[in-house]
Amino acid sequence: MPILLTEADVRACLTMADLIPLMRETLGRFSNGECVQPVRQSLRIRPVGGFYGVMPAHVPGAGGGAGGRGGAFGLKSVSFFPSNEGTDLPTHLAQILLLDPATGALEAVLDGRLITEMRTAAASAVSVDLLARPEASRLALLGSGVQALSHLEAVGLVRELSHVRVWSRTPNHALRFLRHHGHLVSCPISTVPNVQDAVEHADIIVTVTSASEPILEGAWIAPGTHLCVVGSSSPKKREVDAETVARARVWVDSRDAARVEAGDLLLAIGEGRVAEDHIVGELGDVVLGRSGRRSPEEITLFKSLGIGVEDIATARLVVDRATRMAIGREIPL
Repeated sequence: MPILLTEADVRACLTMADLIPLMRETLGRFSNGECVQPVRQSLRIRPVGGFYGVMPAHVPGAGGGAGGRGGAFGLKSVSFFPSNEGTDLPTHLAQILLLDPATGALEAVLDGRLITEMRTAAASAVSVDLLARPEASRLALLGSGVQALSHLEAVGLVRELSHVRVWSRTPNHALRFLRHHGHLVSCPISTVPNVQDAVEHADIIVTVTSASEPILEGAWIAPGTHLCVVGSSSPKKREVDAETVARARVWVDSRDAARVEAGDLLLAIGEGRVAEDHIVGELGDVVLGRSGRRSPEEITLFKSLGIGVEDIATARLVVDRATRMAIGREIPL
């Protein structure tokens, strides 16, 4: 009988320290051709302006000993409804269905919001670990929502942070972020009034906003910086300008997804600033040792879109742990 795992159940079974190495392994296997995953299928829900996406994936042998069952197999259902802001419902909602790879039978239904938050930051942390300079310690967080929180935790696990600067389009949100989460780091953490101040002298820049137009200009970025560009997964939206893309060596989580979803890159290509071959490769290629940072002065950029293999591999880990811990509620079908 399948089980239902709530957000609280997921939280009890999952830590960022576990997830970062799992994302590293999964992204490497994805780029090595071992996983099966189509590009996210999506549609707009009118007239409210909602977005709905479906992300199926199969990761053979994933999830810590699940190889005997054929690994991780299932799909994520994700929606983004901006009109939910200010209501009892969050703007982002997600559910994950985990299926038995041997039979196709439903194994579990999981709340996917926390998994999305954590696996996104864990993948970014893999990019920081592999592409940021070893001594990188000054973090700029552009955005102050749930992804800012998860990235603060994840980046802090792969680099010893010496200072964190937080910017938000709404200053009160940045102040609230500091009040609620500043204790999570042992280094100084402060808010700044504008993006340029936030990224000045930063070694690592994380953009986790809902911006449609660039908030970050390439002229402000110091040599040697590593960027995690996370906020947008729309071909018509971007957080960073074309100059940022042109100055950086760029990696993505999925080349196929980047060709249709990565507005930060597609708009720079459309403006003639770079060609498609400006993308060096996938982050999994860096995991596999096929590419990486070439010098301390180089600017590196990881464009994160979020891919199904990350969700499904994480769900497999969570369900296996929940089973051992007797967590979850059976669902009669």
